[in-house]
Amino acid sequence: MTLSHPRISKAVIPAAGLGTRFLPATKATPKEMLPVVDKPAIQYVVEEAVSAGLDDVLMITGRNKRPLEDHFDRNYELESALQKKGDAGRLAKVQESSDLATMHYVRQGDPRGLGHAVLCAAPHVGHEPFAVLLGDDLIDARDALLQRMIEVQAQHGGSVIALMEVAPEQIHLYGCAVVAETEDSDVVKIGGLVEKPDAADAPSNYAVIGRYVLDPHIFEILRKTQPGRGGEIQLTDALQQLAQDETVGGPVHGVVFKGRRYDTGDRGDYLRAIVRLACEREDLGPEFRTWLRSFVAEEM
Repeated sequence: MTLSHPRISKAVIPAAGLGTRFLPATKATPKEMLPVVDKPAIQYVVEEAVSAGLDDVLMITGRNKRPLEDHFDRNYELESALQKKGDAGRLAKVQESSDLATMHYVRQGDPRGLGHAVLCAAPHVGHEPFAVLLGDDLIDARDALLQRMIEVQAQHGGSVIALMEVAPEQIHLYGCAVVAETEDSDVVKIGGLVEKPDAADAPSNYAVIGRYVLDPHIFEILRKTQPGRGGEIQLTDALQQLAQDETVGGPVHGVVFKGRRYDTGDRGDYLRAIVRLACEREDLGPEFRTWLRSFVAEEM
């Protein structure tokens, strides 16, 4: 029998971080606004939510994040100037971001961790399941990870997290999942989570990446969750409780992702993401790939 669960329509995007790894570029510019080719990273994330059918987007912001709101708002002066020039192409690109979704914003007063940022969404989300998308992880538009996670949540209820297999020496950089196989090759049952374990203590090499579909019971747990690693309220700690007690908010499953992911939270990976995406662009790729081959041959 197929179970019926509430349809997910809302996406939450935490964007209150200080972006210290990208200083001094992020001293006055939010890290989410750093361009990946010619679009800010945050726009890729909003586009992903919309393509999965989530057109109600709440962004959790902080001080000095006003440019995020401006980017998804209308800019009448710029639009008017482009219209007068007859530059329909650039006008469409400018208007695209403001027409993407119904955007909402709430400030996280203190940077108290991802769990606290998600908790800030409670009044907007209410009693519905919802998606959380972290802006540091860009998922290629050709890989429908979020859609698959929504399907799994509709089938099983509870919460669903995105997982990716990583090398054992990298697992200390991620939350790590205790998993059990299911009938679906890309879906596992989550029995527990450990935040950034040492390789010797890691229960698996399944790393948690920045996509979640969460049952609203997560809010009750987050309200009671004490600060953990780094003195912050960790979302992983709350998910650990859900995984251990299914009576609270249903089971926790993981979707094992094997597609294309671009980590823009690290400076090296940020640069690699730009190169990869530029190479694949129809308007930039051919010329850029030719230059890149020549550069590598001459300089390396």
